[in-house]
Amino acid sequence: MTETDRIATQLAIMQVKARYCRFLDTKNWTEYAALFTDDFELDVSEGSSLPVIRGRDAALTQIRASIGDARTAHQVHTPEIEFVGDNEARVIWAMQDRVLFGAEHAARVGLAGLTGYGHYHERYVRQNGVWKLAASRLTRLHLDLQPVAAKP
Repeated sequence: MTETDRIATQLAIMQVKARYCRFLDTKNWTEYAALFTDDFELDVSEGSSLPVIRGRDAALTQIRASIGDARTAHQVHTPEIEFVGDNEARVIWAMQDRVLFGAEHAARVGLAGLTGYGHYHERYVRQNGVWKLAASRLTRLHLDLQPVAAKP
């Protein structure tokens, strides 16, 4: 891969992740789903009771159940991109997310919201010339939890 190709590929991967954040936060589920491979693997097991989820449809079902009614803001930055051949890359993104749960979800989990800080550890693959997210593991360094306000 030439240096020009490497830079173009890095930018393409960064655009995938930028769209990931925007489509997730705007709940554009159709465009969001298109960013993933069919066999996408989601690992949010750290700090949760969830097992690793395999398959794009199963992952999207879980994500929508977790934050479908929440107002969210996801930010990622400072990607560390390592290429594995011409059609695969491993990327670590520093991340921050803000989640404000809908009333029903908040009552069920006892949290009005949270702000998290950590990293996405991801694998991207190029399929038919298009970069897609094949695996994502979220690790958290810190969580600020916002409990549901007590009723007077």
